[in-house]
Amino acid sequence: MRFARIVYVIAAVYGFLTLIPLYFMLDRVGQEAPPAVSHPEFYYGFLGVTLLWQIAFLLIAKDPIRYRPLMPLTILEKLVYAVPVLVLYSLGRVHPSIMRSSLPDPIFGLLFALAYLRTTGYKSTS
Repeated sequence: MRFARIVYVIAAVYGFLTLIPLYFMLDRVGQEAPPAVSHPEFYYGFLGVTLLWQIAFLLIAKDPIRYRPLMPLTILEKLVYAVPVLVLYSLGRVHPSIMRSSLPDPIFGLLFALAYLRTTGYKSTS
């Protein structure tokens, strides 16, 4: 259970540290990985949803056994962005910096899967 707590806290902290600055970098993102963002509502919507997942990670870290049923969703959350980016990169449709920045997601997905497996057999006290 300790492993799950550590993994989910680290994932949440990493997520907060990497996502919050993006709220102030809309123009820079367009400059570094053209074209410019033409639909800021999608950009900010994506950030908002991913930021909310960081809060879910903290919730899971607080009580991994109680929130264990959410863990498979967190694994998928880490793959629904990384897999398409990898495919798009292989087709030459995504800038290399985008592909590199997506690499922590499958690593966290694997760690989440390990946390899920390591919490098998524990009983919730609530």
